[in-house]
Amino acid sequence: MKKKILVGIPRSLAYYSFYPLWRVFIEKLGVQVVISKATNRKILEDGIKETVNDACIPIKVYHGHVFDLADKADFIFSPRMVSADGKATFCPKFLGLPDMVKFSGVDLPPLIDTRYDLSGLPGGQLRFFFSVAHTIGIKNPFKVLYAAVCALRAHKRYNKLQLQGFKPADALQVVFNQKTITELSKEKLTSGASRAKKVVIALLGYPYAIYDPYISAGIYDKLVRLGVEVVTYEQIPLKEMRRFSKVLPQNFFWYYSNQVCWAGLYLLEQKKKIDGIIHVTAFGCGPDSMIDKTLELEAKAAALPFLSLTIDEHTGEGGVWTRLEAFVDMLWAKQVQNKVG
Repeated sequence: MKKKILVGIPRSLAYYSFYPLWRVFIEKLGVQVVISKATNRKILEDGIKETVNDACIPIKVYHGHVFDLADKADFIFSPRMVSADGKATFCPKFLGLPDMVKFSGVDLPPLIDTRYDLSGLPGGQLRFFFSVAHTIGIKNPFKVLYAAVCALRAHKRYNKLQLQGFKPADALQVVFNQKTITELSKEKLTSGASRAKKVVIALLGYPYAIYDPYISAGIYDKLVRLGVEVVTYEQIPLKEMRRFSKVLPQNFFWYYSNQVCWAGLYLLEQKKKIDGIIHVTAFGCGPDSMIDKTLELEAKAAALPFLSLTIDEHTGEGGVWTRLEAFVDMLWAKQVQNKVG
């Protein structure tokens, strides 16, 4: 019996936005997918050791995830992420990531570094799929088209689940039939602290900074345990967010930066529905520094509490949790004061 080809997908960066698209497509081609372990100390340290010094922590972690797959896969899936909406690009380190990984000095299997770019001529998504299939060695066009349709359907469902308020880890369990929506909804109802009224906080930041529980010190789950209703940009319809692309004198050049900024402006317009904003930013990220200041100034103008949390390889849970608890306590106190007043 012929051994199945193994394609490794690093559990980092664009994984949080595109994993169902990639996994379903590859599996429908008849190829097996393996993902790296959840981020841990070893993965982080391996990444730090082999990454350029001025890289932000998510880039360092990504290298660690690639190295974790080095002896587990025949190919490593590391696409060159250029543009996901046909307009903005990903940050420069995303663009050069396959080259950074390839020349890291670690012995790796071949990379699938296909360019993911939806700008320019129509059909960028299909060109991407056919190129990936060709790299793996699959040339049957009907098989590729079928796999692409299945992948796009799974990706659409994943995004819809996030729009309904499920974080990526939970949405993935539904997409891959590990749990039902009913089971997750029951868990969600019992996961937070029981209070008649909740504090509502907009947790803004790049998905790979917020949803990786190791590098974010578990910010999302900690807020839920504190009785907070968490709102992220994935829960806002894209059509609503894009309205704010016309508000700014100049949009940002970067895909994730625009999503976070538009979401912040949208939520500030709806400020009666949220009690505060927390922005999670990675130390050393140039685009992040501009987004952080923009959100801070807009929140100040709207008289809405704002907290900026910067993460890096030295971030400790204790320090992050202390600041979170203080911020949430302040919002509870403000709620009580407003009620009394």
